[in-house]
Amino acid sequence: MTINRRTLMTCAGLAAVTAAAGALPEAKAAAATPQSISPFPGALRRKVGDITVTALLDGYLDVQDSLLVGFDAADARNLAESAFQAPGPQRIPVTAYLVNSGGNLILVDAGTADTFGPTLGRLPEALRAAGVEPSDIDMLAITHLHPDHINGALAPDGSALFPNAELMGSETDYRFWHDDSFLSQADEHARGFFLGARKGVAAYRDRLNLFTDNAEIAPGLHAVALPGHTPGHTGFRIESGKDSLLIWGDVAHIAAYQFARPDWGISFDTNVDQARATRKKVLDQVATDRLMIAGMHLPFPGFGHVARQGSSYRFVPAEWPYTF
Repeated sequence: MTINRRTLMTCAGLAAVTAAAGALPEAKAAAATPQSISPFPGALRRKVGDITVTALLDGYLDVQDSLLVGFDAADARNLAESAFQAPGPQRIPVTAYLVNSGGNLILVDAGTADTFGPTLGRLPEALRAAGVEPSDIDMLAITHLHPDHINGALAPDGSALFPNAELMGSETDYRFWHDDSFLSQADEHARGFFLGARKGVAAYRDRLNLFTDNAEIAPGLHAVALPGHTPGHTGFRIESGKDSLLIWGDVAHIAAYQFARPDWGISFDTNVDQARATRKKVLDQVATDRLMIAGMHLPFPGFGHVARQGSSYRFVPAEWPYTF
């Protein structure tokens, strides 16, 4: 495998309350409430059978058109406008998912910490909003070892942020990021991905467990191999009673584009062709099975369905109920 930069690169407004005419003496309007400059922590829960899954917003980043592979600028502009989005860089969230099975508290992915700038690294706030402390997490299940999924597993001093969690990761992904022959081929940018993956794993070395494809990592939670974005890129399927949910990691990054145009890849894919084939296969499967999905970069909270639209697809956000 040859490594190069292209294949590895990287709220509601307040309603005014008025008195009925003549009911109260005329009064001066109250001073305007200062606008908050801090985002509200994002934490939304929904049930999957008896299992509770909480979407946790780490923040957002803007994806430049230049990072897309195989896209057409005019087509992209039309797709963005049809989705009521401005053409050009697309803003996507970075989301993690907290899975509470009653017996285990499992965090799927950990966000970015402070490594991608001030618009990210909010996962600890979101966890607190959900009533959870890092020490409460029993297991950290990682879809893949890219920095926006593993870097948030570290405290500012480089130690493990989740002191009681075992780290669960794909054996295939682990071997890829720890292969010195691949590291030696990487340019400066890709090298940072390798070193970041190794640093994140090292903090959990004494409680690291590697799984193989399609293993059951906890009751009701199965790993699903989704290769291409990285060699060991993994989703997690949750099953409880009659309900199912596939947390699909990074099968798609930009909902406005990649559902309608599954051929379009992103330069962060290690193997663009394999990632494209995986995306097409998964879109077909979940649309046929009417399986609910959740994605780390789908519009927050990321829960939804895939609907066929002619020869392509569209993302349909899941209906409520959510709980807070």
